[in-house]
Amino acid sequence: MAQGARRTVGQVAAVIVLAVAVAGFLSVAAVRHGFFDLQVYRGALVWWVHDGGEIYDYLKPGTQYGFTYPPFAALVMLPMAYLSWHAAIVVSVAAGVVTSAVLIWWLLDPVSRRAGWTRWFAFAVALCLVAAFEPMRETINFGQVNTLLLFLVAVDLLRLLPGGSRWAGIGIGLATAIKLTPGIFIVYLLVTRRWRAAVTASGAATAATILAAALFPDASREFWTSALWNTGRVGELAFVSNQSLRGVVARLDPQSPSTLAWLLLVVATLVLWAWRSRAAASVGDEATGLALTGAVMCLVSPVTWVHHLVWLLPGLLLLVDRGMAAPPGGRRRRTLLACATIGYAFLISRIVWAWEEDFTGLDGFLFGNTYVWISLALLAFLPVRPVPPRSRSDPASSSDSAAVEAAGVPQLDQPDRRSPAGQRHRIGRPLTVR
Repeated sequence: MAQGARRTVGQVAAVIVLAVAVAGFLSVAAVRHGFFDLQVYRGALVWWVHDGGEIYDYLKPGTQYGFTYPPFAALVMLPMAYLSWHAAIVVSVAAGVVTSAVLIWWLLDPVSRRAGWTRWFAFAVALCLVAAFEPMRETINFGQVNTLLLFLVAVDLLRLLPGGSRWAGIGIGLATAIKLTPGIFIVYLLVTRRWRAAVTASGAATAATILAAALFPDASREFWTSALWNTGRVGELAFVSNQSLRGVVARLDPQSPSTLAWLLLVVATLVLWAWRSRAAASVGDEATGLALTGAVMCLVSPVTWVHHLVWLLPGLLLLVDRGMAAPPGGRRRRTLLACATIGYAFLISRIVWAWEEDFTGLDGFLFGNTYVWISLALLAFLPVRPVPPRSRSDPASSSDSAAVEAAGVPQLDQPDRRSPAGQRHRIGRPLTVR
């Protein structure tokens, strides 16, 4: 058998073994939620379309949970009211898998090409590993819409914006109209001075909202005047699944959490995000802008359930990208790949749930908020990598170390091309805010 054929057989065998291992892990670690959120969505739509009720009056029987998304989301999900329950599950799972697979390909394929990996093999390994990622498996098991929203935003930041498309921003606008939290990406466009894209995103969100209001005036009135402000329909802030800064503060004092402390943390976090986002955008690193803004959205949102943390996936993939771009055998490569591995290990572990019943004490603070600390670490330390103008349609492409140093990005174990071999780069001046 030729060497290439033997390699392919070995890779196929490795993927099969990994897939079986992940399936075994999921059989033990994954919680079966019975597509709970999908039941809420479909139940509300059936109640609205077939039973003559108001969509925001619906509560899933025996629970406090109802439809909490804007009317445009109801319009997008409307076909679900005409599908059987099992057909709705198939559509939900398929949409989650396809949108996730496309995002992984966009972020990982350039890394595979630069590193000389077999592209299909790297993609298959990544798919298996992402299947074990707790936010992803929770999203699929709940029947949530997180991957669709992430995909819409990624279309803008990884494809349309780097390519200079006049349509850049439309995905962010539609995601914002479906669920309000992606609106922070409109703020990202403003902070990074992408005025045209920001106008397009705002226009798309506004047009979608007006369309929904024209089609469903009663539902729109109910949402914007009442349902939006009914926080009791969302859940308990101190619940350990709420891995946001608000959740951290609430768990410190569940009876009377400090709103002032939370707001101060939010302001400080947004300042850090704005500084780092402008630094990334100034060198064309839109992929890092996506990762940073996804992380800050999870941090500053009052409620970030574990399944919302799929927005951390780009950051973990980019840590692998940055590590593989570093010199082989160097401290920078080892550090970044170790950080990616540790972050991933925690985010498949369900570690926070060990403190579900009792999150008091130092151990509860440190480990019951583990995913918050990972979000903060990605926001503060995910490396920025300049993208040459000729390569900016490639979201994971890189430039040489001289360009990196010129941008003021700290580099570890990278030979200085302007000095004798073996010398190290000195840490440049801090990244300036664009």
